Amino acid sequence: MQAAQVIVLAVPVFLALIGLEWWWGRRRGFDTYRLNDALASLSLGVINQVLPLLLRVGVYTWVWQHAALTKLPADAWWVWLAALIGYDFCYYWLHRAGHRVAIFWAAHAVHHQSEEYNLSTALRQTGSGWLLGWLFYLPMAVLGVPPLVFGTVALIDLLYQFWVHTRQIGRLGGFDRWFCSPSNHRVHHAVNDRYLDHNYGGILMVWDRLFGTFIDEDDAEPIVYGTRTPLASWDPLHANLVVYRERWALMRHARGWREQLAVWLAPPDWKPAAAPPSPPFVLARAAYDPPVSRLRQGAAVALFGVVLLAAAQWLWIAHTLAPLAMWSGAVAILAATWGVGRLLTPPARSSV
Repeated sequence: MQAAQVIVLAVPVFLALIGLEWWWGRRRGFDTYRLNDALASLSLGVINQVLPLLLRVGVYTWVWQHAALTKLPADAWWVWLAALIGYDFCYYWLHRAGHRVAIFWAAHAVHHQSEEYNLSTALRQTGSGWLLGWLFYLPMAVLGVPPLVFGTVALIDLLYQFWVHTRQIGRLGGFDRWFCSPSNHRVHHAVNDRYLDHNYGGILMVWDRLFGTFIDEDDAEPIVYGTRTPLASWDPLHANLVVYRERWALMRHARGWREQLAVWLAPPDWKPAAAPPSPPFVLARAAYDPPVSRLRQGAAVALFGVVLLAAAQWLWIAHTLAPLAMWSGAVAILAATWGVGRLLTPPARSSV
């Protein structure tokens, strides 16, 4: 079974758990959902699944075939366990780079743009992470982890992280100390100075403790979610491109090749000396939530339903499609996700 097909089978479970979380939050008077935000996150999740299949490159398999020091057996239990731990270790460094290196932040920022924190946020993923993210996993290929094992543990690591995106589960005692948990991952999504750039682990918090990036959630400082520069848009294409555009604009102010490289390789808050200063960061801010009519909301829900069904069908058969059929279907799906964002955005008022 293809990895994309596994995701398709998991989607009803994801949606059921999202519905359960929404119901439970309403029941206890702590609703963490907004329709516009949730649909935007889910649309970005669709794009995240479509683009890598459309532009698949297979670098890992090529390196394993041509550069592996050995070929580990795929039928040994210890290979699977070591691969899962090794994958989580590599993911820690990719995730850390995603916050501390501008070009990786340009991809990863998508996941942090939501100003809510719930299970739909877990599905809000980048459409461009596949461009460079594979670099961090090449050591596993060189060490001989078979592609089947690698792909499976990658899926396990990804699926594990779904449940930690919730505010409905509090502290979990000793579990929080060693494993990624809702409390630990809430910290990771914070924009507060105290919490910023901590708790990168996917399954294990051991890496954060070893490398000095772990911090506990503090009830005395409520978490504010989102990015320090608010996205203020429901457009999924803009969400994926906005940081790349910002970094490219900074290139105009870079003096010499060192500053040009630094635009992409320095921390995300770095700017060339000649660039205009950024607006001051404001922690206490209103979430982006422009009102739209019930009719537009209903149309957005209906269109997203069509997107979801079309994407599920496309993902299920993508590996069998001819290039023209694959690209045509993908373009239609991407255009429809953009349409969902447009329906959630109030029409521009005429100045006349």
